[in-house]
Amino acid sequence: MPFDLASGLAERRAAHLYRQRPLLEAPQQPEVTVDGERLLAFCSNDYLGLASHPEVIRAMQQGAERWGVGGGASHLVMGHSTPHHQLEEALAEFTGRPRALLFSTGYMANLAAVTALVGQGDTVLEDRLNHASLLDAGLLSGARFSRYLHNDANSLASRLEKATGNTLVVTDGVFSMDGDLADLPTLCVTARSRNAWVMVDDAHGFGPLGKTGGGIVEHFGLGMDDVQVLVGTLGKAFGTAGAFIAGSDDLIETLIQFARPYIYTTSQPPAVACATLKSLELLRTENWRRDHLNRLIERFRQGAARIGLTLMDSPTPIQPILVGSSERALQLSADLRACGILVGAIRPPTVPAGSARLRVTFSASHSEAQVERLLDILAECWNRLAEEPGTDA
Repeated sequence: MPFDLASGLAERRAAHLYRQRPLLEAPQQPEVTVDGERLLAFCSNDYLGLASHPEVIRAMQQGAERWGVGGGASHLVMGHSTPHHQLEEALAEFTGRPRALLFSTGYMANLAAVTALVGQGDTVLEDRLNHASLLDAGLLSGARFSRYLHNDANSLASRLEKATGNTLVVTDGVFSMDGDLADLPTLCVTARSRNAWVMVDDAHGFGPLGKTGGGIVEHFGLGMDDVQVLVGTLGKAFGTAGAFIAGSDDLIETLIQFARPYIYTTSQPPAVACATLKSLELLRTENWRRDHLNRLIERFRQGAARIGLTLMDSPTPIQPILVGSSERALQLSADLRACGILVGAIRPPTVPAGSARLRVTFSASHSEAQVERLLDILAECWNRLAEEPGTDA
């Protein structure tokens, strides 16, 4: 019998879970053109506003002129260029670790780390709200896989009691759909009590968190003895593309030798590494970006509370507004868009059933006036949604 793809798509539409790709017709910045409409966007991960920074653009142009536009081969064949190596050294210094290893995507980095470190006979324990790439990595590793309750050290401890072989505890640093922080100090102590390693994917923490933008590990004052495997992505606060893993010499060598997603893929374009070297410099030296971003976040949370919106416990640029049903989340997103504001509706299976939300994200490129505009229109749309028959905003 042939695959019945149409019925599956129809079911997704009926459940208000159908996904569509907005067509961006402008660079990443607060005011964009999407599907032909001029909109004020609050849904980008460009947290520090570096994706369209002129110095970063210039670094990429100069990198392309010197190094071409393709990696040409895998790192282990002939694709490991000088800019890649320089960026790895800079990221190692930035994270305070002996070495770092570049990857083409964050998904690949997570798959590489978990599957290279644990396998049959071992154990991988993950937070229930971890990113899909981490969960997929745990399932693909062949290790005994279990998910502990969100940010719950007691739940983790009970699973550690049953762990076998090498044990890897895996968590997001900042949870991408809630915006809250992992309770790393407690999780690390719990893991250490059972000789388990800790792996943190700090995709959304690098840049916004820490005195120098060093992420959640810097935020909590932890070191390599606490978090042995540190993952970061470059397509968010860094404003470019790719990912990295930072750790000990032995960790990085193990990944080079055994991590299939690293071994069997072409390196990223060297010009991207050139651009990232410049964005890393700006991330570390222009502290005003973090300061401004934190002011915007604080102002939004104050305004949202006055409107009566339900926010998550998030100190980060990720500020989800809990709505409930997928239908209502889509309606609120559509109402905002009709008023010139672009905010995405996040629905199951990305988040649990009944917890659909609008995921508002902020950038250092946003102005205070733009945040005020968002709050004014949110109040108008939220009140209108509450007045509609059959809704309870």
